[in-house]
Amino acid sequence: MLFRYSADKNGNPIKKAVVYTKEEHGIKLQNIDPDALRIIARLRDAGFTAYLVGGAVRDLIVGKTPKDFDIVTDATPSRIKKIFRNSRIIGRRFRLVHVFFGTKIFEVSTFRSIADGSVGNSFGDIDEDVMRRDFTLNALYYDPLKEHVIDYVGGVQDIRKKILRPVIPMNRIFIDDPVRMLRAIKYSATTGCKMPFLLARKIRKSAHLLSPVSPSRLTEEMLKIINSGHAYEIISKALESDVYMYLQPAATALMYENPAFEKSYMQHIKEMDTHVRNNPDTPLSTKLYYMIYDFTAGLTDWKKEVEQKSSVSEIYVKTWGECRNFVLPMNPQRSELEIAIRTVLRDMGVTVRPSKKSSRRRKPADGRAAKQPTV
Repeated sequence: MLFRYSADKNGNPIKKAVVYTKEEHGIKLQNIDPDALRIIARLRDAGFTAYLVGGAVRDLIVGKTPKDFDIVTDATPSRIKKIFRNSRIIGRRFRLVHVFFGTKIFEVSTFRSIADGSVGNSFGDIDEDVMRRDFTLNALYYDPLKEHVIDYVGGVQDIRKKILRPVIPMNRIFIDDPVRMLRAIKYSATTGCKMPFLLARKIRKSAHLLSPVSPSRLTEEMLKIINSGHAYEIISKALESDVYMYLQPAATALMYENPAFEKSYMQHIKEMDTHVRNNPDTPLSTKLYYMIYDFTAGLTDWKKEVEQKSSVSEIYVKTWGECRNFVLPMNPQRSELEIAIRTVLRDMGVTVRPSKKSSRRRKPADGRAAKQPTV
């Protein structure tokens, strides 16, 4: 085990980070996307520092294959853009760079400063950047050239002990960014890391801070949840923490009022997870189908509607409005929600003809096999 030092104001050495060698951390280079390694190598060749960071390092340590390989560097976004022609700068508040290799996108960020707190927009160095990371298991840096993991905050030991521990002080972490509560719940559910009592209590007491968060950010987080293949575990913990009411207030209210609805809703979420894990390219329309099924089924006596030959167009318009409100503040793509609603209505015995525009859209993956409509 090695150590990284810096100097205090008197010039005395201070231990800053633990450095784990490849024998100690167990990460294998062949498990890292070669294009991510190319990006780091080119940044190094250009005279900059660059590391893998965050969830990718965490997953590699525990032997999982990361979905994304994020990179952090001391190069500014404009310099990164000049080094990589296959890139574009994104973000308004804090700029990042997306580097493209075919269909793959790698996010490259610049070290962030703590001069303006944990959500400031200034660039900094690695010593500051680590203090901007949310939880210790995501605050690890991997140097693929030396094959070292650099750990400023005890993240490696927390991963091994399966403990979720915040880096940012508890009295600021959720005030600065309430969405961190959703991430904490997601990490706990997907990594098996236990959430300490004080952290769980803080989330429950701070849940109301999610109220003013923009629908676009909540939509982004909700899509991550339903795309994860672990939505059942995440939503279960979100319900326990009083957080899900801010992601899906209508569904939460119905679950609180009706245990039968909760049981069926969560069963459909579990089925959605199975489908997503077995079919990584499952379209959003299929996931939305599982989310709105119980709500739509309870809107009316569908058997009676069919027997009375009610106006299909009126049924669709009314159902569309009800389902749109049901998923708020989540704002999914309209076409995906339309397909999901038509699928559920077909299950109820009501066949809605797709519009000409819809008929030109791609066919959704099979949500519940024979029950999917042809569009």
